[in-house]
Parts: sequence; C-alpha cells; structure tokens
Amino acid sequence: MGHLSIVCNLDFANCVITNLEFIQLLGTAPKPSSWNDHDVTKTVSKGGAKILQAVDCIENKIVSEQVFSRARVVLADEVFVGSVQVVDGIIKDISKGAVASSASVIDCADDFLLPGLIELHTDHLETHYCPRPGVRWDMLASIQAHDAQVAAAGITTVFDCLRCGQENKTSGYEAGEMTDLAKTLQLAKEQNRLRVEHRLHLRCEVSTPDVLDAFHQFDQVPGVGLVSMMDHAPGQRQFTSLAGYAEYHQKRLKMSDSEFADYVDVRVNASLKYSDKHRRELSKLCFDRGIPMASHDDATLAHVQDSITHGVKVAEFPTTLEAARESHAAGLGVLMGAPNVVRGQSHTGNVAAKTLVENNCLDVLSSDYIPASLLQAVFTLSQELGLINLPQAVALVTKNPAKIMSLEDRGEIAVGRRADLIQVSQSNEMDVTPVVRSVWREGLRVM
Repeated sequence: MGHLSIVCNLDFANCVITNLEFIQLLGTAPKPSSWNDHDVTKTVSKGGAKILQAVDCIENKIVSEQVFSRARVVLADEVFVGSVQVVDGIIKDISKGAVASSASVIDCADDFLLPGLIELHTDHLETHYCPRPGVRWDMLASIQAHDAQVAAAGITTVFDCLRCGQENKTSGYEAGEMTDLAKTLQLAKEQNRLRVEHRLHLRCEVSTPDVLDAFHQFDQVPGVGLVSMMDHAPGQRQFTSLAGYAEYHQKRLKMSDSEFADYVDVRVNASLKYSDKHRRELSKLCFDRGIPMASHDDATLAHVQDSITHGVKVAEFPTTLEAARESHAAGLGVLMGAPNVVRGQSHTGNVAAKTLVENNCLDVLSSDYIPASLLQAVFTLSQELGLINLPQAVALVTKNPAKIMSLEDRGEIAVGRRADLIQVSQSNEMDVTPVVRSVWREGLRVM
C-alpha cells in the first residue's frame, strides 16, 4: 500500500501514515490498535516522543488551518468558484479564484461547497429505535445509526424529535422510554460518538391526558431546544377529512369500522377536553424556561392567532395557504416538509410546499421522515422547478433555521461563522439527487 504524507502544522515533526490508517483516524473506521515502524516513519525531526506527539495530533483530528479550493462556493446571495480558508474551525477568509497557502488544501474539484444543513424537525431517531411495531433496537446503536444517516445527508445540526403524550395504547412506548433515549443521546455526546450536533425537539401531543407528565420527565434532561404543540385528533388541522384520517390510521391500527368509529370519538373528545388547557400550560412552562415553541398543522386564521398568543416562533406544516400567509406576515418562521417538495404534494392532501414558495411565505424546510430529502428539495426548487435560485433554496435549510433558532454562529459561509461545511456534487445541472461527498463540523471532517 502506498503512503499518504500528512503535514502536522507543528515545528517539530512531519509524519507518514498509510492511506487506510488516515481514513481510520478521521473516524470513518475503527482506529488501528497499534502502530509500528513501517506505519509511522520519521521524516524530518529526531526523537520518537515527538513523532508520537505528531501521531496524537492526527488521532485527535487537530488541523489548525485548511483551505477548501476549487469549490463552487454557495454564499447567502451568490455562487462563485473560489476558496474558503478555515482556521481553528472558524471561517477566516473567502476568496474568488485560487489562494496560495501552506495550509492543508482540500481540492473540491468544482463541487459545491455549502453550509452544513440545519434540521429542526425529524422523527427519524424513533424510526431507528423502533424499526418495526413492538421491536426495540439498542438505544446507543440506534442513535449512532441515525447520526450517521443524517450526517450522510449533509446535516450538521439536528433537532431530534421525541414524543410526549400517547394518543392510544398502540403507540407502543412505555413511560420514561423517550427520556431514556434522550439520556442515551447525551451519553453518546459525552463519549464523542456522534458526527452531528444533536439537540432535542419535544413533540407534545396536547390532546392526550399524559402530555404534561411526559413533558416533566425531561425537566432534568439537557439539550431541549424546541417544543412543538400538536393535536392530531380527527376532523381538524392535518385531518379535516375523516376519510383521510381513516385512510391514514385505520389500516395502520388494524381496526374494524366499529372499533375505528369508537376510536375517533375518543380522540375528538380528548381534544375538546385537553388541547386548549395543555397549550396554555405548556406555553407558560416553555416561556419560563426560555425554550422556543412551534405550532403544528395550523389551518385557520384562528389557529394562527392562538399560536401567536402562545408565543410560538415556528409555524410547522401549516395545512392551508391562508394559515401559512398569516403566520409569515406575523413574523413566524413557516416550516414545511422537504418530502412535500420532492413529491410535489402533501401526503395527506394539504397545501403543497411549492405553493408557499410561489407565494413567498416559506422560510424553512424540514426532512421530517426522509433525511436525504432536505438537500434534494433544495435542488428541486432551484434547478428543476426554477422557483427560486440556489442561494435562496439553500437558505431554507441553513441560514433561515439558524436565524429563527438564534444559532448566530452557523448557517452560512461567512467570515467568523463555524466551519460547518458540506461538499456536494451533481452529475449534471439538472441532477436533483446530488451526492454528499464530505461533511465537516467546526472544521473537522466527520463524513
């Protein structure tokens, strides 16, 4: 096997390691269990201790300066071929054309260089943990698999959704199960197992009797960054049509017509009994704790006004153009699903995301249940449909969610921002299924 020369930006040493071991040290495979004279060779300085220090430098992924060259750099308002200099994980300089530098040079070979994507609403962690009804996977393994998948989709900051409140006995999660998953996520962070920065998004089903108890189980859990208040009872919001509700739920729950009719009655009555009360109590708790809130499936002007009264910042998945326009006009960040963009329609028959784009009232896209849809939607909107340009489409999954969530240190390629970057290639200009080649978080390559 050939050797790859790695220059440690230190006065005392250069060292040489094999290609395989360099990949291993970057975290895409287990670290080698041992080193020998053939694998690590001294090329300049004298003294084994200094070489070991150089190896330790590489093992800990310390690269003080990098230059991303020959990249199609996507800024907030333009795209150009140029270079981006990163020092200690922060963007230091952005230049058109090539830049001479003694730093570690990353040749992007005319691929796009985008900011790392920011995901505010994904249910995907639960999917890894419960891949089949009644099946539970190891929590740590589930988290690592989810983390790898969102990283491969170009996401560098993710708000992982965990549910609070059980709609029915078949929902399948025991009390405390979601908090155990959150605590395991925290453990994975502490053990440096994760590629992506993870935060928590609590999906609170306000029409359930146990939602407040479930919410309070997270009182001592760190990392809660967003709380959404939702009501999936039939006859309103997402499911104004009972036929649509039956199509979505009756087959999944395997109920007879009479059983389903009884179930609908229970859900409607629970919504009438609990929803308004729980919205008020949750909004007060979140306000007192400084946790941003999101509405969910607002359909009417009255829904939007209630959301404004409760102090929400994000309007998730408005089901009508009327609600989306009103939310946007009120300064709420309007969020829609990227799968809706890719498919061209809502899977439950509600307003299409592209309709919101055409009416200038869409602010954020979420991958919801398909992580890869986030980037695919960006290129669908900008290059297939031509509704907005590429920087505007990229802002829906980077700059805008960062601004709404007060993440001022990331969200765009700009001097002083975190070097959360993704290298993305297309086979041609109309390729709306681009490939994420590499991912960096704070200047460290994680994928």
